[in-house]
Amino acid sequence: MKPLHFFFRFTKQQQKGVLALFILVILLQAGYFIINNFTKKTTVTSKEEQEWLALQPEIDALKAAQAKKQFTIYPFNPNFISDYKGYTLGMSVQEIDRLHKFREGNKYVNSAAEFQQVTQVSDSLLAAISPYFKFPDWVIKKQAQQQQSNQSFADSYTNKPFAKEEKKIVQLDINEAVEEDLVKVYGIGPAYAKAILRKRAKLGAFVSMEQMNEFEQFSPEAVTGLKKAFYVGTNPTVTKLNVNTASLSQLTYFSYFNRDIAKAIVTRRSMQGRLNNVEDLIKINQFPVDKVKIIALYLEF
Repeated sequence: MKPLHFFFRFTKQQQKGVLALFILVILLQAGYFIINNFTKKTTVTSKEEQEWLALQPEIDALKAAQAKKQFTIYPFNPNFISDYKGYTLGMSVQEIDRLHKFREGNKYVNSAAEFQQVTQVSDSLLAAISPYFKFPDWVIKKQAQQQQSNQSFADSYTNKPFAKEEKKIVQLDINEAVEEDLVKVYGIGPAYAKAILRKRAKLGAFVSMEQMNEFEQFSPEAVTGLKKAFYVGTNPTVTKLNVNTASLSQLTYFSYFNRDIAKAIVTRRSMQGRLNNVEDLIKINQFPVDKVKIIALYLEF
């Protein structure tokens, strides 16, 4: 009784504190007992559960391998793609429906290009699945024949320009030719024919067929055709230009002189007194020396 008597010697506040501490100790011990007992139950597993747990790593490995396994595509006829087949190939619902609607008309696709035209699949998807397309033998044979025919047609025209239609032309004197004669030459139209006639009228006559090279707008074929179709007759009647008496405007009007050359001729003529021959003209700056033989036939001194 002494211990109990000792308890009552505390004040009421102290007694309450002791009781609270006692209750707390009891609760902690009870909680420890419950938790410890629960942990033991959960850690204890049966033999069967242990076997399943031992197989878990192998199961996880099989799942990972299955996830990495790629879908294998085997050759198939694209005309008979089902909804599931189209889905596994990566086609959209709209693309599959377009193919089925096309097939409802009892029509068939016979090439990868036609398949894309009907279904409107992307280029990337077509490139991925078209190698597996398998068409009937008669379709493949027909395509091969068509390709061979196209290749033969292409080979027959490769590097073989179409022959130009050349009209048979009787050779004529260029100084007597009219527009109708000139336009018979390949590459010479009415405008070019008129240009030839204007220059001939200005010079009086052509003295050489090499003068056709002076028409810069003419093609090489046109110049060659003119030289084959025409010739310069003997003693053509040309308009002679006297370089010692011609005025500045007359010299400038001459087809082979420009204003600078005309001024230089007048200057040299005034300083020298008289130009005696074509060699005096060659000394002038910018004089067309390469055409001196033709020019000389139009000049007099």
